[in-house]
Formats: sequence, C-alpha cells, structure tokens
Amino acid sequence: MKYDAQKYAELDKQHVWHHLTNHKDFEPAIYVKGEGMRVTDINGKTYLDAVAGGVWTVNVGYGRQKIVEAASKQMMDMCYFANGIGNIPTIEFAEKLISKMPGLNRVYLSNSGSEANEKAFKIVRQIGQTKHNGKKTGILYRDRDYHGTTIGTLSACGQFERRMQYGPFAPGFYQFPDCDVYRSKFGKCEDLGVKMAKQMEEVILNVGPDGLGGVVVESMTAGGGLLGPPAGYYETMREICNKYGLLMIMDEVVCGVGRTGKWFGYQYWDFTPDIVTMAKGVASGYAPISCTVTTEEVFKDFLADDTDGFFRDISTFGGCTSGPAAALANIEIIEEENLLDNCRAMGDYLLEGFKGLMDKHAIIGDVRGRGLFAGIEIVKDRATKEPIAEPIANAMVGAAKANGVLIGKTSRSFRGFNNTLTFCPALISTKSDIEEIVAGVDKAFTDVEKKFSL
Repeated sequence: MKYDAQKYAELDKQHVWHHLTNHKDFEPAIYVKGEGMRVTDINGKTYLDAVAGGVWTVNVGYGRQKIVEAASKQMMDMCYFANGIGNIPTIEFAEKLISKMPGLNRVYLSNSGSEANEKAFKIVRQIGQTKHNGKKTGILYRDRDYHGTTIGTLSACGQFERRMQYGPFAPGFYQFPDCDVYRSKFGKCEDLGVKMAKQMEEVILNVGPDGLGGVVVESMTAGGGLLGPPAGYYETMREICNKYGLLMIMDEVVCGVGRTGKWFGYQYWDFTPDIVTMAKGVASGYAPISCTVTTEEVFKDFLADDTDGFFRDISTFGGCTSGPAAALANIEIIEEENLLDNCRAMGDYLLEGFKGLMDKHAIIGDVRGRGLFAGIEIVKDRATKEPIAEPIANAMVGAAKANGVLIGKTSRSFRGFNNTLTFCPALISTKSDIEEIVAGVDKAFTDVEKKFSL
C-alpha cells in the first residue's frame, strides 16, 4: 500500500507527541511495514532492525502469523474481563511461564514494565506494613539501572537524566554503586563480583537493615550502558539479602523471554530471586503485557485472615486476554524454532564481529554483551577511557541508519556517559543478518571518523 509521505509527516508534526523526542525542528520517521528482521519506511526504504522495534521488544521478529492469529481469535472469543476473574489464556500462559522459572510460582499481569515494577515495590511495602509493623519498607536500587517511567519507578532510577525535572520523588529508596566492570574502581581481580556486591551491604548498614525490605536490579543494566556483572556478584547479593531479610527483585523487562540466550538473564547465575518482573519481549510487542512473578512464599504473605491482608492492587489492562494469548504463542515459537540456542550462537558471532572492529577503529573502548544483547562503548581515548562526546555517538546512530541498519545508544540517561551503542536484533537472526549489522556499523565508524577527523 502506498501512502502520501508528505501528508502523514505533516499530520504527525501537527498532532503526535512522540516519546523521548525534542520536537523542535523535528522531522518524523514513519515506518509502515515489518517483516522478519526488517522494517520499511513510508518512502519505501527498508532497514535491518538491530534494535528489535527501537526499544528491545520484537524478540521473534515481525509478521509472525501464529501470534496474530492467537491474539485475534482470543479477542473474538473473549476480549476482556477484569483480572479478578479467570480466563483460559491467562491460566495457560501462567502455567507455561512458570515452567521456565524454577523456584517461582505466581504470575500477576499488568500492561507495562513500569507497572510490573510498581507492583513489585507495592508488594515489598505491603509486606513491610503487615509483617514488620510498618518497618522494612525501604527499597535499594543500583546506580545506572532503570525500572520505569512512573514517579514510583523513577524513585528507584539510577539515571540522572531520566529523573531530572520530575522530583520530588517517593521516599524510602536508596542507591548503591553500579556493576560496571569496564570502569570498576577495583580494577581486575578474581573476587570482583564479591567486592562489587558488598558495596550494597555498606549501604544497607548505613541506612539500617530494619528499615529495608527489598532490592531491585536489572539482570543486565540495559539503558544504563549495557553492563553485565562479574562472576559471583548475584550469588553474593542473594546471600546479603538473606542475611538482612530483603526481597530480591530481578527486573527482566528487557532481558526476559530469551533476549540473552536463556529464558531470563538471571538464569546465568546460581541463585533464585523472590520477585521477577518482565514486559517487552513477553509477547514480542504484538500485544501489551507485563508480569510480576513471585515465589509461593511471597504469595502466601498475602493470605492473611485480616481483611486488609490481600494485595490491594489492580491493573485495568491486565484483564486483556489478547496479551497472554499472544505471549503463549510467542513462547511456543521460541521453543519450536530453538531460538534460545540460536540467540546464544548468533550472539557470540555478533560479539566476535564487533571485537574484530577494535583494531580498525580506535574509538571503540569496549565491546560487551550476552546473547543477542550487545553494546559498544565509544571513547575518546582507550587509555583514559574518557567517553566520546555525545554528538559523535548520536552521529553513529545516524550513519548506521544511512547504511541501512537501525541501531541504538544510551540516550537521555546520564550526561557524559551517553556513549554506548546498543544492539538487540531479533532472536531469529542469521549469520548473514549479523554480518550485515557488523558491516553497517563498520562503515558507520568510518564515516563518523572522517566527519569528525577522529
């Protein structure tokens, strides 16, 4: 189907308020078609999408008929009823999801990652009220992590630019240091993970453990620079949580449902969280759905005889049945096509390709990632690790797009360190797709280095 590009661009500029966009002198990009790994804009130009829909969501690729048919059929059968009442797709999806999460047992549905994390925070606070006489309601969060866009989740946000202009924030949230191995103050050492995790314990002791009820972390820091913790980090964190009676919340909004090559990012380490949140890849963007998943022990804290003991929370669109129907089909596709195996293999190939560019482009300071979730940190000087100026990192995104590849970067997070390029192509990626991404990025580096005389 052909569209009048000028007409829609003008209508867009007149009426649409885009996410994370400065609209002064703004010219909108409009995409009209997605198929497999590629999207086509209103002018007919096709791009290889290496960011899974821009915000790391379309895990199984575009145009998946199985998901569309599952959601469509369910909407005709029974589109919605408030989730105080059961429905078949929610029950079937919950059973399937729990089968991928040993040690966890209960699924609470809502419609966004922000909302899923809000539920987790409310669980911690209500338990603090009902079991601990109003104490243990405080929540620890990690520098550079991001958990959502509401005032509550921004209160637990370790990214300055996301928070600026939105205070005052909810009280009772306390920050501890990040897990950036590349810039670690501890340098290289065998027990780096233990040392990094114990920084959290220092904050616990400073705040006072009697007032703290939980800690929330991304399994891999995503928008904060794509950081993966060193060995021993989460196992030590689990021990600390057990020691002080803190619920451990793993934010899998980005990494959940296959992105890292396992069903959930935390499953690369030897521990079990108390609460896991997820959203983006749950239904690969075909329907809005998020989940807050807990252990049975956490669930039982809300079985009190007291009339105020139950979880007094609701999510209107947690009652949309198309979400769990699409999510169930999404998981089945990942199983049937062995996409976790493919994710790990193609992820290794992607990192290998990016590391191969380091000898050619001196501004590449670090290459890191897990599965099909990778980052390239760009620096002015490898020895000092001084970050590249943000306009240069922005130019890399534009240059890659000009070469037919859509990539991302840390943006509007923390000034001075918005210098990491981000990649998360769909789990269906092939070797030729990966090679096209690497070639497009290679060319983009060359173009930008020439433009800025680097």
